[in-house]
Amino acid sequence: MKYQIVIAGIGGQGAVFLVKVLSIAAGLKDQKCLGTENHGMSQRGGSVSCYVKVGNFYSPAIDEGQADLLIALEGNEGLRNIQYLKKDGGTIVVNADEKFPQIEYKTVKIDAFKKATDGELPIQALNVYMLGVSLAKDPNFPFTIKDIEEAIRVMNAKVADKNIAVLHKAIEDSRSIK
Repeated sequence: MKYQIVIAGIGGQGAVFLVKVLSIAAGLKDQKCLGTENHGMSQRGGSVSCYVKVGNFYSPAIDEGQADLLIALEGNEGLRNIQYLKKDGGTIVVNADEKFPQIEYKTVKIDAFKKATDGELPIQALNVYMLGVSLAKDPNFPFTIKDIEEAIRVMNAKVADKNIAVLHKAIEDSRSIK
């Protein structure tokens, strides 16, 4: 299997956390994984993009037109990184409201900011929520729910139950997304 993911967001949104969770999930399944922890101004609230490559790869960078999935923790950052998606078969899972433009890729849009503002999930878990939506909506996602749950437990056992609850909420909420 070969699968490439770009995670785009703003510093402090937890893109690096997702890279680590996905890397742990790959390790637990004995799959090769390469990941970059960040590109950008993560410590200053600026743009951040991270790459995860699952499978037999030799370089962690993802070239334009090669990503299977783009997880956009913020809409503008998704648009800023859209060029990395495959033209045929690439999927963007984006945290955005109805103002997000129509694009030529398979798009799964959910307003996770609104859900956090409405108290449906903690804002600190927005990254895990978007991972859950990705897991639920991308049929080619390389890991199962169980794989991600286990990786979350390994990553940080203290908050694992809360993160796993958010993951399951995202999966449940995804049922209403077309």
